[in-house]
Amino acid sequence: MAKIETTLYNTSVGHVDTLVRNAILSGSISATLEDESHFSVGGVECETLVFERYSIIGSNRVSLTVTLVGQGGTVFVSGIASGGSEALFWKINTWGEQAFLNQLIEVLRKL
Repeated sequence: MAKIETTLYNTSVGHVDTLVRNAILSGSISATLEDESHFSVGGVECETLVFERYSIIGSNRVSLTVTLVGQGGTVFVSGIASGGSEALFWKINTWGEQAFLNQLIEVLRKL
């Protein structure tokens, strides 16, 4: 499993959502948005996006779950990639996970 968490300032959940979707879905021909969830209460927005793609490196599919929590111009982002192992009982290949997560990291670096 590969993970990144960061806090962004002077932005919104909607803006980050749009940038993440565009980058992930255009970054791989096999990338799909599998499902999403949106919740808002008391001025706090929360979104969870679950992406999936085929990893040539690992010869399998990997997922990337992105959670955005924001209020008043501050957005917390959590990205967790999983599923990139070939082994039965332990992980011996996580390159596909890290490569998928790197797409999210590149988006976040631009914000």
